[in-house]
Amino acid sequence: MTVPRLLVLEAFLDEPECERYGLELAHIAGLEPGTIYPILVAFEAAGWLASRAEEVDVHVEGRPRRRYYRLTADGVVAGRAAMATRRQRAQRSGARRLAW
Repeated sequence: MTVPRLLVLEAFLDEPECERYGLELAHIAGLEPGTIYPILVAFEAAGWLASRAEEVDVHVEGRPRRRYYRLTADGVVAGRAAMATRRQRAQRSGARRLAW
């Protein structure tokens, strides 16, 4: 699991029931938009995310239609497991560092 993927999971897990759109996630995770979209596609293909297109009149809004993503039940479980693994690895690597 890469650091950018973990950052996206962390952004979702802060509020697992909340829908978020790509640019919003990029800002929360501190990633570039070009990095976030391949991650969202991969998570959706894995069944960790569900998405929907926003239903707005793009001419009235003056912006493109957004795609909203939310964690699925499987995504919550898998995301929490990935974060727990990350914490365990960080603790193990921290324990082996020299004191000086």
